[in-house]
Amino acid sequence: MKPVIGLAVAGAFLVAATNPLRAEPLRSVEEVSDALGKCWTPPAGVTDSFVTLKFAFRGNGTLMGPPQPTASRVSGGPEERKAFVTAATAALQGCVPLEFSKDLADAIAGTVFTLQFYSAR
Repeated sequence: MKPVIGLAVAGAFLVAATNPLRAEPLRSVEEVSDALGKCWTPPAGVTDSFVTLKFAFRGNGTLMGPPQPTASRVSGGPEERKAFVTAATAALQGCVPLEFSKDLADAIAGTVFTLQFYSAR
């Protein structure tokens, strides 16, 4: 089963789709969620787990500081949890900068998002 992530802002939850990466600027939060979903691969051997990261974008598509874990449930012990959180953080950081349309850049710059990274059973 393909891993799934969701991007949440202001109570909305968006599930990442499996469309190919776009050549044009991202125009919506849904498209941002889709793009970020393509960067996530859970660590081997860790299943039925999730971590939520909190972060914000600048208008130029880079992150405003490092992502911060806010919640997690990871099967296994402390080593598995650390590996899962590290993999999620690396996936998010490795996926930026994103290219936003002017309207989207203006709308989301500085907005705090939460992103949930999952691994299926």
